[in-house]
Amino acid sequence: MKLHRNLVFATIDSLHLIFNENKQADKVLKNTLKRDKRWGARDRAFIAETTYDIVRWKRLYAEIAEVREPFDRPNLFRLFTVWATLNGIAIPEWKQFEDTPTRRIKGKFDELSKIRKYRESIPDWLDELGQKELGKKWDKEIAALNQQADVVLRVNTLKTTVENLQNELADLEIETEILSGYPDALKLKERANVFTTDAFKNGLFEVQDASSQKVAEILDPKPGMRVIDACAGAGGKSLHIATMMENKGQLIAMDIYENKLNELKRRARRNDIFNIETRVIDSTKVIKKLIDKADKVLIDAPCSGLGVLRRNPDAKWKLQPEFLDNIRATQKELLDSYSRMVKPGGQLVYATCSILPSENELQVKDFLAREAGKDFTLLNEEKIMPSKSGFDGFYISLLQKKNQ
Repeated sequence: MKLHRNLVFATIDSLHLIFNENKQADKVLKNTLKRDKRWGARDRAFIAETTYDIVRWKRLYAEIAEVREPFDRPNLFRLFTVWATLNGIAIPEWKQFEDTPTRRIKGKFDELSKIRKYRESIPDWLDELGQKELGKKWDKEIAALNQQADVVLRVNTLKTTVENLQNELADLEIETEILSGYPDALKLKERANVFTTDAFKNGLFEVQDASSQKVAEILDPKPGMRVIDACAGAGGKSLHIATMMENKGQLIAMDIYENKLNELKRRARRNDIFNIETRVIDSTKVIKKLIDKADKVLIDAPCSGLGVLRRNPDAKWKLQPEFLDNIRATQKELLDSYSRMVKPGGQLVYATCSILPSENELQVKDFLAREAGKDFTLLNEEKIMPSKSGFDGFYISLLQKKNQ
């Protein structure tokens, strides 16, 4: 592979913004990829995948390159050199790459690969936490979380079928495969920009990981029900729930961020979904009005996001131990408050995209032991581990409220 100066420089610029200015990787790349209209799909893929790779392996590469944060431009080029060398790419004779000890890189890689925190490129505290909470399982889970995520689509069954969408994409030379056990999913065989297709613009699908699609299935909403998605965000799961309700009944999508709910409205229009009502949680009254009113409530709780590191590798470097303590307290509050909206005989789903028991089954166990959870029983829980599923890490529990 021959390295092109403008693509390498675009990658270095992106890394500077992510590492030194603490910007979100996906947003940085969205802007970078708009920089030059002459770039084709392969050029864009090189910038995006190389940037994500270096973000993912930051600690390992920095250790090999003997550089420390904040990274100046020469440091960033040294990180790039490590990436290129380990990927078997010849280093060009540019002044930015002078004095690069390429021969030492592979030796140091072999040496550091024996130590998990370097091999999996994670902060010390996160490695210790994973070991403490998951024991021997941590090794294979963190290894799985460092693999590049597949692109999975969720077919909008209000507008098309899995087979029809698969054929429509095949006509565009986008090959997909059906996933056993995921009735509405299609997995891309190779990465492609599906957002430019007419099928996406016409609302025939959303991009949604296979594990995330399990949440609405376990909630099992039916047409005509009143369902509440209490932490809806931009609404990936809300759209799935509404689709399963066949646009019949009422889905109340709630969040504390109005801009996210506005994005959900936009997506709902594209999907031809019209049984969603959005409500901003700007006071406790919003919840009080809905006490004992819902057939089903989903709490897709804010969490560490450890289950989705494959698609958000920069989260490894942004996460802090104190954030985890705060988020566990928030999860507890949400369970106590939002569970009140389930009517007698109704059901509650508590879900996270984390693999840590302290955010998952232990939260549910504690909730059931508290006064707030005394009317609920656990029907089932699913722990989706990346090493086994090949998809994101998720926890999903289904609780039943007794008939009073």
